[in-house]
Amino acid sequence: MSEDQLRAEIERLRAENQSLKSQRVSRATLKVSDKGGVSVYGLGRFPVTLYKEQWGKLLDMADDIRVFIKEHDAELKSREKSDS
Repeated sequence: MSEDQLRAEIERLRAENQSLKSQRVSRATLKVSDKGGVSVYGLGRFPVTLYKEQWGKLLDMADDIRVFIKEHDAELKSREKSDS
C-alpha cells in the first residue's frame, strides 16, 4: 500500500471507531442473567440486574422517582459522559 492509501485507511478506521464508540455509549441493552434476572447494560461500568418482580416495583415507581429527582435537583450530581 502507498503512504496515501495508508493515511486514507487510518482516517477511515478512526471514523469507524468514533462511530462505534458513540453507538455503544448511547445505547442500553437488556439480557437475561445467568440467575434469571433482567440485566441492563450500558448505564455504567457494571450492569443493573433485578428480578422481574423488582423491575415491576421499580417501574411502578417511575413517576415518584421523576418527582423526587425534580424536587432534589439541586442536591443531585450529574455524571459527565466519558469518551470510553
